[in-house]
Amino acid sequence: MSDHTHAAAGSDADSTSGSHDHHDIGAHIKTYLIVFGALLVGTLITVGMYFVHFESMAVTIAVALFIASIKAFLVAGYFMHLLSEKKMIYSLLAITVVFFFALGTLTIWSSNDLPKNSEMKTIYVP
Repeated sequence: MSDHTHAAAGSDADSTSGSHDHHDIGAHIKTYLIVFGALLVGTLITVGMYFVHFESMAVTIAVALFIASIKAFLVAGYFMHLLSEKKMIYSLLAITVVFFFALGTLTIWSSNDLPKNSEMKTIYVP
């Protein structure tokens, strides 16, 4: 009798998780479609900005980089699933920063270390 109740409970759990999985897939598809729409709008804005002439080249570059950054965030965050992996991304970023400063420090520290009986060569560029 306990096997029968266990089997019934298991089938209920399977049907519940099946509908739950279907709901999750539908939510993910909806998110992907929204992001796809946002990327299409971003592309239209990018094309539209071609016809807008700013007085400063710096403003033009800033606007272009702003639009490109938003589109890159959407692609990396949603399509590459990087938003759900924050802990790993921040860990890798921290390791990268540590190695960057360590190698920069070693480079500066060793910049005056010359081999014995040699001189610093100055490159003359007219």
